[in-house]
Order: sequence, then structure tokens, then C-alpha cells
Amino acid sequence: MSALKSIKQSNFLEQRRYEAIVFLLVFFGIFGYMGSTMGVSNMLNTIMNTAWDLLMNTVFYIMGITVLSGALGKLLIEFGVVRLLEIVLAPLMRPLFNLPGVASLAGVLTFLSDNPAIISLSNDKNFNKYFKKFELISLTNFGTAFGMGLIVITFMSTLKIPGNTDNLFIAAMIGLFGALMGAVISTRLMQYLIKGKIKETANDSVQKIEENISFKSEGSVFIRFLNSILDGGKSGVSLGLAIIPGVLIISTMVMMLTFGVKDAALGYQGLAYEGVPLLPELAGKVWWLFEGLFGFKNPELIAFPITSLGAVGASLSLVKAFIADGIVTGDTIAVFTAMGMCWSGYLSTHTAMLDTLKFRELTSKALMSHTIGGICAGVVAHYCYVAVQYFI
Repeated sequence: MSALKSIKQSNFLEQRRYEAIVFLLVFFGIFGYMGSTMGVSNMLNTIMNTAWDLLMNTVFYIMGITVLSGALGKLLIEFGVVRLLEIVLAPLMRPLFNLPGVASLAGVLTFLSDNPAIISLSNDKNFNKYFKKFELISLTNFGTAFGMGLIVITFMSTLKIPGNTDNLFIAAMIGLFGALMGAVISTRLMQYLIKGKIKETANDSVQKIEENISFKSEGSVFIRFLNSILDGGKSGVSLGLAIIPGVLIISTMVMMLTFGVKDAALGYQGLAYEGVPLLPELAGKVWWLFEGLFGFKNPELIAFPITSLGAVGASLSLVKAFIADGIVTGDTIAVFTAMGMCWSGYLSTHTAMLDTLKFRELTSKALMSHTIGGICAGVVAHYCYVAVQYFI
């Protein structure tokens, strides 16, 4: 009774009513606008047809990549390649990111899998004992910048653009460099914003012992190989399943707000990927900015980085539609790779990790830092690609 009384005395119920009103206004405003333009029947058919096409032609393709990359990632961990990479990359951590060498493990693991790997590492006492508190918090920005990196690069580099001879593998590698620069900016900016404002405790002192993270395994080489590819493949399936809601829900909505009618002479037919081009119209108001920063020639392309904020798997599903429309070049792939990696669903990851570390109040600073880092990643990728093409 006391809890019910306290709820009634607070503004909770009143705030909920306001939220309900705002939600209904936004919900019916968006769908009412699309329904009045497309026709309600066509709008519903487009939603279903787009979701179906994304599931069959995009999700399962991405899932195939996640299964193979998951198996490869597990093999690299099992047979010491990740440990070797950690040793090789460790000397770069302090000068680039102002992080201890063992932080390279976080970058490699998120690159091979996804952002949630950084959350499990941050809870590992054998791992986080090497960090000062502000360094551990900035690890949120560092690790997120490489999430699903292997999957994004594999996807981008294997695409085919009809009538275009650009080497997309080179474009994807330039994108990887752009994501690296974005990670440096995001991590160091986050450290700048919080350093001196976070109290260190006795337990947070940096250990002076050798930085060692071990991966113990048992069994013969064949059994370890078999277990690795099967376990890695299973994790790839789980990741592929996890991206389905993001791809079907977010991508369907973004595409319906990005693309217009398929055939202007026939009008709306309820086909997949039809919609109301609201996002390009809004982006067109400041298009000079996007073209100057990222080299985008078409307003529709802005849908990719926007979608990456919530789920990079969903943003990948947009690329084939852009290719079908003939608006993608090697430069675009470089920028997409950089921003897709750097912004790989960080809106959810940052909140979850900072909540785990009990520093939820720093979420806004982490998001702001990473937003700037992702923009810089796209800018670096664009101008590096232009420079490389000039000299080739």
C-alpha cells in the first residue's frame, strides 16, 4: 500500500499519460503520413514484403558470414593467434589510445565478434585490474569502435557493383583505417571529458606485474579444432539470429522513409522497398555538409550511418538496395565500412556497459564522444580513399 501511495503522490502516472499522448501523436503521425501518401493497403503490403525480402535475401546472407567468421574467430583464439595479435598490438595502445597494452585484447575480440564482448571483459577482474578507472570507462568507446569489424569488412569487400571496377577490398581496408582513427578520437575525447572527475580507489591501482591474459584449453589438436569451429559457428548463428529484429524492424522503417515509388507511372503497388522519401528530403536541406564530409552524392545514403547507430547488421541490409539503385561507389563503401564499424550499434552497447560499470551517468559523454569519433571516421575514410585513387 505504501508503494502504491508513493506512486500516486509522485508525478509517475502523470508523466506516463504525457508519454502515451506523445507516443500516439508520433506513431499515428508517421504511419498516417505514409498511409495517406501510399494508401493504407499498399503501406501494409510494403511493410510485409520488405521484411520478407530482407529476411530471405539479406539476413541469411549475413548469417552465413557470421557463422564462418565466428568459426574463424574461435580458431584464432583457440590456437593463440589472438594472443599473438595482442602482443604485437600492445605497444600501440598507450601512444594511440592512452590505454594499457592488454586493451588490445578487447579490440581484437570485438572485431572478431561483436560489441557485447567488451561487456564480459570489463567484468573480468583479471582483465580490468590493469586499468585506471577512467581508462576502463573509456574502454567502452574503444571496444565499440571495432564491433563486428570482421563481418562488416567481409560483407563490404565481397560486394559487386555492376559497371564499377573499384577494388572494394581496398575500399574496406581504407574504411578499417578510418574506424581506427575514429576510435582514437572517441577514446581520447572520452578520457579528456572524465579524467580528474572519477575517483580512483585502492583496488583500482594499476598492477605492475606482466600483463597476461591466458586462454586455457584441453584435448588433442583435432578435438580443439573441431570444438572451435562448432562453438564458433554456434556463436555466429546466435549473432545472426540476434540481428533479425534490428534488420527487419529498423531497416524496414528506414527504407520506407528513404525510397520512393518504384514506378511513377503505375504509382504505389505495395512492393518491397517502396516508401516515402522523407529522410532524403530532410538531408537535402543540409546536403552540402554531407557531401563535403563524406562525399555522398545522393541523399538516400545518409540512411546507412543513421541505421548504424542502432544496429550495424541492419545498416548492412541497406547496401544492396543502394547498389540496385546505382548510387554506390568504392568511396561510399570506404565511408560505410568506417562508420559502420565505429558506430556499430553503440547506442545500446554504451548504455549496457556503463550500467555494468555503475557509471550510467556518464552515458551522455560516451555517446557524444563516439558520435564525434564516428563522424571523423567517415571523413578520414572519404579523403583517404580520394587520395589513394589519385595516386593509383
